[in-house]
Amino acid sequence: MADIAALRAANEKRWANARLTRSFTSIGRQLVSLRAKAKYQAVSARTGVPWAFIAVTHERECSQDWTGSLAQGDPWNRVSVHVPAGRGPFKSWEDAAVDALVNCSPYAARNKDWSIGGTLTMLERYNGLGYAARGRPSPYIWSGTDQYRSGKYVRDGVYDPNVIDSQPGCAGLLMAMMALDPTITFTGTTIAPAVRVTPRLAEKPAAPSLVNPAKGSIGACIPHLFNAVFRRKA
Repeated sequence: MADIAALRAANEKRWANARLTRSFTSIGRQLVSLRAKAKYQAVSARTGVPWAFIAVTHERECSQDWTGSLAQGDPWNRVSVHVPAGRGPFKSWEDAAVDALVNCSPYAARNKDWSIGGTLTMLERYNGLGYAARGRPSPYIWSGTDQYRSGKYVRDGVYDPNVIDSQPGCAGLLMAMMALDPTITFTGTTIAPAVRVTPRLAEKPAAPSLVNPAKGSIGACIPHLFNAVFRRKA
């Protein structure tokens, strides 16, 4: 069982010392593009999870494929078969992403620590704590930086110390995104939704008119007079 507090401290220290060993700029540009950012912020508004966390998870789980679920990369318009299995189908990518963050382990929407150590640790929990249990830096986080050399779970429960993960790690992705978008920061320990949902204002009642007379006015009485006259004739 991994010590989460120790892992958070270790990830914070690794972040402070980390240097990129390959370029993440191209992927970073895609993740911070206006179209992508708007989609991530929409999910952030519904969950409170930082949009940058959502972006890097989307990249790691399904290479930013909008037909894939944030939970495990399965098509969101079908019932998922990979862990977490049995999710969906959903009406949209956004609905599937909200479900992944709110209803699926490690329940990122419940997290209150969005410092860099807390963010990286939540990302690592998203993938699994097998590397932390071995005392090794997770390639899910550190691949593409000098904090990672080799070692990868090639399938469930099978660890190969000689395999090198070629996918971009979350830490490198965040570094690239921060260089391109200075609004991304990890200075606080809590976060509010990135986009606040403004409550819809109550609609003003229509101005009085012949077809919509004010209550108690002469115009409001006329229909009653007509009804009374025609009922008597009938």
